[in-house]
Order: sequence, then C-alpha cells, then structure tokens
Amino acid sequence: LECFSQCIIYTYSYSETADWLLERTKIRPKVAIICGSGLGGLAEVLDDKTDFPYSDIPHFPTSTAPGHAGQLVFGRLEDHECVCMKGRFHFYEGYSMHKVTYPVRVFFLLGVKTLIVTNAAGALNGSYKVGDFMLIKDHINMPGFAGQNPLCGHNDERFGVRFPCMSDAYDPDLRALAKQTAKEQGLDRFLKQGVYCMLSGPTFETIAECKVLQTLGADAVGMSTVPEVVVARHCGLRVFAMSLITNIVVRDYDSNEKANHEEVLETTALRTEDLQTFIRNFITKI
Repeated sequence: LECFSQCIIYTYSYSETADWLLERTKIRPKVAIICGSGLGGLAEVLDDKTDFPYSDIPHFPTSTAPGHAGQLVFGRLEDHECVCMKGRFHFYEGYSMHKVTYPVRVFFLLGVKTLIVTNAAGALNGSYKVGDFMLIKDHINMPGFAGQNPLCGHNDERFGVRFPCMSDAYDPDLRALAKQTAKEQGLDRFLKQGVYCMLSGPTFETIAECKVLQTLGADAVGMSTVPEVVVARHCGLRVFAMSLITNIVVRDYDSNEKANHEEVLETTALRTEDLQTFIRNFITKI
C-alpha cells in the first residue's frame, strides 16, 4: 500500500513540476539529455540557456554524487530546443527507483520525444580501452532482476502500457546516425558498441562479480542509465545511450589496481570536448 500511494503522489506531482517549468521558460524541448559523472559540460553545447537548480524545482530530488552539478538547463542547439540534466539521480543515493526516474516522466509531459543518456562506465570487454565510447545496444538490469524496477506499482496509462517491450529499448536508427557522426568527427576508431550492465552500487564490482557479468554478455558496467531508459521507453520516447569508458575493471586477483571515482572524473575531463562536439553534431542530425 505504501508503494501504491507513493506512485499516486508522484502521478500528481509530475504535472506540477512540468507546469512550473513551462511557466518559466519559452523553450519547448523535443530532446532531453541526461549527463553522467563529470559529463555535465554537455550542457555547454546549448545556446540561449536558462538554468534551474534542482533545489528550486518543485518535487525534484537533488544530486549528491561527485561530478553531478544538479542543474536543469533549457536551451537551443541549432534548430533543436533541448533540456539537459547536469547531474542525475542514483539508486545508491537512497532514492527509490520512482524518484531516480522522476525527471523522465516530466520530460514526457514537457513534450520531449527523444532521450539521450550518457554515463561513465567500467570496461568488462577486454578489447576496450580507457577513453573509448560505447554505443549501448542493449542492457542487463540487475536491480530489476531483484525486483527494483521503476515500473513496479501503480501504472498510469497516461505514460504507457502495463507491460512495455524492452527488446527495442535502444533505437537502431539513432545508433546508425551516431556511427556516421563519429566517423565524420574522426572518432570512429574509439567507437565501440555493446551491452551495458547496471549494478546498484555504490561499491565497485568484485573480481568474481566482474567474471559473472562477462559470462552474462556484458561489455561495460555502471550504476545508472537503465532505470531512465526503462521509463523513457514506457513513455514511448526514442532512446540513444552512450558510455564513456573511464576505467578497466579489475579481473586479476594478483593485480594491485583498484577502481576509484577520481579516475572516472579524470578520464571524463580529458574527453569532455570530444563528447560535447559529438553530441552537438549528433543532435543536429536527428
């Protein structure tokens, strides 16, 4: 009953949040961008920007993770009106899956048609290198396996059907467009395509866990993205998602390497300019 009542409350608050934003900006975004750890600089590709701190937006959570600024930015990119999240919300911060994905349903009510999601991820695939970009073609939802799916509870038909399909979660036409964009930009040698696995975090993976994920077919692992994608597809949004490979997971018990968040932020800082240029060129082609 508590979960059901919580879902009902969110159903009403989504509209309140969307209306509050629409009253304060003339931008009517068709594209939304969710930025991963250290990737908030993507919002800088927008022109005529209007920033809203999360703390000012009714019913919005706040970001607590390092590398997540906590601002919603509206603006224009060429002929496209966009909204960008400088910082996302994570399950490991103590938020429910409904709260983690709260912005996505707000985007739907704002009129967004396409969701672009970026994240920082660790490489499980032995052919990947730090600094590579991975186009996400599919995902493994480990929290979902354990019953932590953002669609659990009351289903609001205004957003989508009770049992949405996920076999087509990542739009193949958008991936093809991304490959074309990367080739034009000279980034195709750094471009991979693979399966992203989400774990709840905040601990990095054990060696045994990494071996299990490799056996399952995962190419990269992280602590985000999948809940937002699930809700976006429930709402009928087209989805494009990409990981920046910021570290190689530890797979050897004799290794002295240790995963750490500082390495993640350092790598994103080095590739931010390339990623900003890529997203700008990509969006103009949609």
